[in-house]
Amino acid sequence: MFSPRALKSASSLMCRGFFTGQMCRQGKAPDMAEVRNRLREIVGASTNWKDHQQALAERASLSQNLAKSQDELPAKTMKDSAIEAHLPLGTQPALREKYLNYHNSVRFGRILEDLDSLAVLICYSHTWNKELKRSPLSIVTALVDKIDMRKNIIYPDCDIKFTGHVTWVGKTSIEAKMHMSQYHDGAYTDVLDATFVMVARDPENKRAAFINPLKLESPEEEAIFQQGEINKMRRVELSTASLLKVAPTAEERTLVHSLFLNTLDTRTVSFRSRVLPPNSMWMEDAKMKGLEICHPQERNIFNRIFGGFLMRKAYELGWANACAFAGGRPTLVAVDDIVFRKPVEIGSLLLLSSQVCYTEGIHIQVRVHTEVLDPLTRQHNTTNVFHFTFRVEKDIPAIVPQSYGESMLYLDGKRHFDETMRSQG
Repeated sequence: MFSPRALKSASSLMCRGFFTGQMCRQGKAPDMAEVRNRLREIVGASTNWKDHQQALAERASLSQNLAKSQDELPAKTMKDSAIEAHLPLGTQPALREKYLNYHNSVRFGRILEDLDSLAVLICYSHTWNKELKRSPLSIVTALVDKIDMRKNIIYPDCDIKFTGHVTWVGKTSIEAKMHMSQYHDGAYTDVLDATFVMVARDPENKRAAFINPLKLESPEEEAIFQQGEINKMRRVELSTASLLKVAPTAEERTLVHSLFLNTLDTRTVSFRSRVLPPNSMWMEDAKMKGLEICHPQERNIFNRIFGGFLMRKAYELGWANACAFAGGRPTLVAVDDIVFRKPVEIGSLLLLSSQVCYTEGIHIQVRVHTEVLDPLTRQHNTTNVFHFTFRVEKDIPAIVPQSYGESMLYLDGKRHFDETMRSQG
């Protein structure tokens, strides 16, 4: 999945100038705090909220440095974007409080924040022009294609290592893959693999911007790039077949009708009289809602709400929803197809709605929908849709839809669950 040649060159990348300062002199990989500091340097972001308007005005002047076509930009290799970063939970005890949950494990929502920051930095590594003090590009998360868990337990007192690099490039979009491992019992063990897709925009984040093409240096890298092409085509096919656009398949229609027949009250012989089957729960009763006020503290380097923060809040609500539904602690199996539709502005009211939409065996599929409410205009706009697959070690009720809309949610959840099982099988 990853290019060993590219990942091994991460330390040499740091000392070629992308990372500077003490860590380069000591030959050490950066920690996540240094990753975020480097991102601020790249775009010229201020750490003071009161300076954000001036910072935005200064970035607007960088438009003159944008390429007019991709042909103007030098090709970069996979090793040019290879980065290794550490999360020193074992060697820096003071850091643990931020990551610790009450199960004496690591808050996975915090890991999502770190993955998002690292993915952005990987893409800036690919597009970096050492002749410029600041990058004219605004690189933002377009979607999280997939996060597959390789291990259920993340220890709160053991160091974590992230590695990653660019694996596919279009004209204005980039795929970055990352791997997370943890040091335990004298060795690093795999924890997760993640695939993010980022897009490049102009300094004011108003229109698309060209990025450097990718130069492939080995058959292994060609295979990695080809997988990126396959991922792109799969996303196009899934979007084309979306239940928001086309009718369910014949097999899916049969399934929905079977669920309907299974809930009819045989005593009344009425389409309106419905009975909940044994060991089941109506979908209407398996939801949970949340609200976040979007404060400046959670802003990203472009002075909008940090995508990692949105993922953390959605994950935590989805986890709570699965926990309440199952009556036990769920463990994450996969994160799938997180789409960032619109940026979230500072001051927005963020409404989160979580729904258990599909169950199979010991697995729970949860969909979290987020939208912003403008308190002045009272307009609602969808910003994100999140899909999480959880597992519990006990029997769980079957989820049952009642309305046609709930049936579509059920089928959509089944599609995401089946895709997760295929990718892990």
